[in-house]
Amino acid sequence: MDLYEVIKRRRDVRAEFTGAEVDPEVLRRVLAAAHAAPSVGLSQPWDFVVVRDDVTRRAFRKHVAEQREVFAAELSGERAETFARIKIEGILESSLSIVVTYDPARAAPAVLGRHTIAETGLYSVCLAIQNLWLAATAEGWGVGWVSFYEEDFLRDLLDIPPAVRPVAWLCVGPVQRLQDTPDLERRGWRTRLPLDSVVHYESYQVIR
Repeated sequence: MDLYEVIKRRRDVRAEFTGAEVDPEVLRRVLAAAHAAPSVGLSQPWDFVVVRDDVTRRAFRKHVAEQREVFAAELSGERAETFARIKIEGILESSLSIVVTYDPARAAPAVLGRHTIAETGLYSVCLAIQNLWLAATAEGWGVGWVSFYEEDFLRDLLDIPPAVRPVAWLCVGPVQRLQDTPDLERRGWRTRLPLDSVVHYESYQVIR
């Protein structure tokens, strides 16, 4: 696939994982792609925790299920009914998980380019995640970002140092297929905005 095809095919995968064993060389390529991402001041503030242990994954899934219930309790009517039909994770179905973290102390204190916008370090980690996601898609794998968790819980679960922030739990592995349409759109949660509604020229103009 060329780059544009990979971008078009990329999906947040939840239900399509096969659970098949992963090729170590492919995993290495995917992680190398993530590590090749640009970063503010060449700080490379990310780390990747590969999680295969079933006990760890089940503990995390239990926590995610609890957080799902917390969010569901805030909904009512059509939103509650729609959310009830949405699968939010593939923690046990995927072959493995990769937790991506952000270390703000990496290359500090003189991080070139971060002195006025502290969040550029976090943005760098997100670029690494996108690289990982696109590389996995090109390899025929799926990735699912799980965000229903409390950071302190995940920090304790994986012995992440207090100053390091867990940014993403990614479910990763071979898939049966990648859906043509994103899950949230197929399930009626939201629809994608047209490009022209978010592009501005010369200045930001509120579109009504």
